[in-house]
Amino acid sequence: MKWVTRANPKVDRVACPWLIRKFVDSSAEFLYVPGDQVTAVAEREGATPYDVPNAELGHHGLECSFDAIIAKYALTDPALTQMALIVRGADTAAKDLAPESRGLEAIAAGFQAAYADDHEQLAAELPVYDALYAYCQSQLGAD
Repeated sequence: MKWVTRANPKVDRVACPWLIRKFVDSSAEFLYVPGDQVTAVAEREGATPYDVPNAELGHHGLECSFDAIIAKYALTDPALTQMALIVRGADTAAKDLAPESRGLEAIAAGFQAAYADDHEQLAAELPVYDALYAYCQSQLGAD
């Protein structure tokens, strides 16, 4: 399945592919395109848009796209619930939602600055989310 979002990923546009590949679609293909082309590319490619305005899998109220994917696919893992707070804080104005949120935001900004190619950035940054998930599991005593 193909998924499409805006180019130049930040927190949610890397966290969501991690979540999708781990819990929804292990063979997912991600497309990064200019924001004004997401809808056209989604229609042409049969891709699911995420983290764009007015998308089902986008920001709604105080929640970010990571939350929308968790809700749509009924993911109930407590470590994901904890991780969602961290991601939401890093990706929205609620920077102090979780103590780890500001650190995740800084790490994401560093990856964004270090990589000009969105797919190279995604590949390099995905292990950060593996580690964050393991951290959340350990905080819940689920390891």
